[in-house]
Amino acid sequence: MLTEFENIFNLSLTTGTVIENLLAALICSLIIAVFYRFTYRGPGFSVSFIHSLVILALITSIVIMVIGNNLARAFGLVGAMSIIRFRTPVKEPLDIIYIFFSLSIGMAAGVGLYQLAFWGTLFVGAVLIVLTRTNFLSVKKGKYLLQFDYLSEQKFDEPLYILVLKKFCKQFDLMNIKTLEVENKNQLSYYVDLRDKNLNNEFINEMRAVSGVSNITLFFDDESF
Repeated sequence: MLTEFENIFNLSLTTGTVIENLLAALICSLIIAVFYRFTYRGPGFSVSFIHSLVILALITSIVIMVIGNNLARAFGLVGAMSIIRFRTPVKEPLDIIYIFFSLSIGMAAGVGLYQLAFWGTLFVGAVLIVLTRTNFLSVKKGKYLLQFDYLSEQKFDEPLYILVLKKFCKQFDLMNIKTLEVENKNQLSYYVDLRDKNLNNEFINEMRAVSGVSNITLFFDDESF
């Protein structure tokens, strides 16, 4: 078994082998890009990230071919990569998954394991589609973040917007109070559990009608209304 493992990295590179490895990495990475396009559900879809996934698989394949079974090259590449500082923030956890996905497929293609690269791409991609499209294992909640500015009026013991919250919400909890520059004006953040999610427009309209309430925003599912 150890001999078979060593043979994977004992690469005899020819021009044909290099081209085959790069083509395998390219085809699989393009399939990964298609999977990403169908499974991404966050804000601000990035075309450059898709391009990066394709190029990442190709570069990984090249790196694996450069290393081969040479331990000195491997340590040399580790040292070279250690001086690189990656400062681009990753917006979605799923993006990290796809980065490792592309890396692993590039490695498989780089050592000539074409069947593993191809079927691994299809299997992992299919699992990602099932998980994202069916919301498998997700807990559905009707809870959102309500944020608005409120200019308090001393003549009321209880703010009038509380009546609207009681009407449309099963539960509401004050999460944050931020003092604004205007006197007696605060920015309030409530965690609300709506009775009926289909009435969110009516809820916002009634909140707007309350004296002293302005700049209302309701956040849920990475969208704002």
